[in-house]
Amino acid sequence: MSADSAADAKPLLIYGAGGHGLVVADAAVAVGRKVLGFLDDQQDKLTQIGKWPVVDASVLDREQAAVFVAVGDNTDRQRICTKLLQANHDLVSIVHRTAWVSPSAVIGRGVYVGPNAVITAEARIDDGAIVNSGAIVEHHCHLEAFVHLGTGAAIGAEVHIGTRSLVGVGASVRPRIKIGQACTIGAGATVVKDIPDGLTVVGTPGRPLRG
Repeated sequence: MSADSAADAKPLLIYGAGGHGLVVADAAVAVGRKVLGFLDDQQDKLTQIGKWPVVDASVLDREQAAVFVAVGDNTDRQRICTKLLQANHDLVSIVHRTAWVSPSAVIGRGVYVGPNAVITAEARIDDGAIVNSGAIVEHHCHLEAFVHLGTGAAIGAEVHIGTRSLVGVGASVRPRIKIGQACTIGAGATVVKDIPDGLTVVGTPGRPLRG
């Protein structure tokens, strides 16, 4: 697991006032985080999400808050995280209290691990990744930065998934597979062969989607 830091004690702002943001807010509260509200690019059109206000970015500095980027699109999440880090803001990870993460796993900054997700021994989850509800990451896997695992996805041992790739709801990946950068694995697909960069794969067994 990632080491404790001063950022873990700070109040939290969530960047992204949508459904995923609400999920993250609930998970944060469940582990004792104080959520101040939401930041969003559509701030002028939004005032309230759930029970939390949509606030001005100045609150980040005024409240000395930490921030979590709850944006589902991998490219947008990378862009926002990069901007916040360049401005020296603290990005924190949120692990739901019902998730199980091995003590030997390594979790980067800005990672979300959802309810009932499982991350086993020596797995590595890089910055900004999402491991959604009920997803399974087996031992010695490496999820590069800004990967998104959908609900119920199952990743076999020693799988490597490249930056900004999406593994859809209920998809499965055979052990020791390599998936390249910016790939999309469709919902329910079964990946049994290595996937090069930028490919979309669907079906069982997984096959490239032809335009």
